Amino acid sequence: MSDIQITTSEAADCADLVLLYRSVAAIEGGLARRQDEVTAAYIQNNYACSRERGLSFIARIDGVIAGEVHAYRPVPKVFAHVLSDLTIAVHPDYQSLGVGRQLFFHLIEQVRSHHPDILRIELIARESNQRAIHFYQTLGFSIEGRMVNRIKSVDAGFEADIPMAWLRPE
Repeated sequence: MSDIQITTSEAADCADLVLLYRSVAAIEGGLARRQDEVTAAYIQNNYACSRERGLSFIARIDGVIAGEVHAYRPVPKVFAHVLSDLTIAVHPDYQSLGVGRQLFFHLIEQVRSHHPDILRIELIARESNQRAIHFYQTLGFSIEGRMVNRIKSVDAGFEADIPMAWLRPE
């Protein structure tokens, strides 16, 4: 396998990101959205919000988009120190190869080095996705609670969402 190349997302990446997100959404629990909910408008909105108020990075292997992460500040100024609405997607063919870890390392390093005003990065993980929760904990994210019955599962049951956050070290 070639090296993972991390770059800032560009508008020209949006069409390929639709395909990436649809591939990940095809896996049960891969994303909160279903495949049919991943539209060009959804991806373009994430890109625009990230460009305007946050960060977005693409991971490429041999020129192919293997993953993407983005997060952005909520609109109210009281949250200007927060990156939220974080989503990470790693193509199923590239999972367990370190792509997600490299994307997170890059995101956190950019925040540490270039955004001293960002004190907190938030994400939410599906309770049943213990592998992801553990992964986020290895990156320095802490569990901050449990939102009971927030996610309606495919089998018509419900499960909790787990809010997590990375805090800038003092």
